[in-house]
Amino acid sequence: MAEKRQAEGELSLIGSGTVVEGKITTEGSIRIDGTMVGDVLAKANAAIGASGVLKGTISAKNVSLAGKVKGSVMASEKLILESKSVLQGDIKSSKLVVDEGALFEGQCSMPTEGGEEPVSPEGT
Repeated sequence: MAEKRQAEGELSLIGSGTVVEGKITTEGSIRIDGTMVGDVLAKANAAIGASGVLKGTISAKNVSLAGKVKGSVMASEKLILESKSVLQGDIKSSKLVVDEGALFEGQCSMPTEGGEEPVSPEGT
């Protein structure tokens, strides 16, 4: 357990009822249950709780979305859109999980493990 905590770093939390404007960068993980206006960069994981709202870009290893995001989401490993989540923006993630009921409006790009975009069957 200590190894897992050390690998993910410390957890930063923006609580419900809190509004933050600006840019947040963390070496660890972050959870947003309040409102964030700006960009978020987490070296480990990022979660937007059911009451969380993000207006900006979020980038992390793994992203779990239960609330609302208006902006781009970049997950180097996996993005999970939970059943009541709303995402208006573009996605770039190696793996994508979309629960029934999640809403997504935008474009999705899923690069291969080598970092290249997959080629369509037509070759375009």
